[in-house]
Amino acid sequence: MSVSIVRRSIGAVFLSALIAPSLASAATVSASLVPDGTYVVQVEAVKDARHALVLLPNGMETTLTATGSASFSNVKPHQQLRVSIIAGKTPVLAVTRR
Repeated sequence: MSVSIVRRSIGAVFLSALIAPSLASAATVSASLVPDGTYVVQVEAVKDARHALVLLPNGMETTLTATGSASFSNVKPHQQLRVSIIAGKTPVLAVTRR
């Protein structure tokens, strides 16, 4: 009896260790679902000059796409940006904290 309880406990520990990292990460949403407006965001990663993964004020992550003359080429992870999002695109951005 005690052996089966130990096996179940070990199994539960391994299962929770596998699931916990995925639950701890921020939820990712499509930029097209973010309401149009101006936001202060935290840069998580810069993929290229046109794409950056950012953390929104509500704790959600999204990948922003720069359009027009906007570019993420001078942006680094952990910087704070003020961005305008219009129809899921980012035509304007400014670094607010380096």
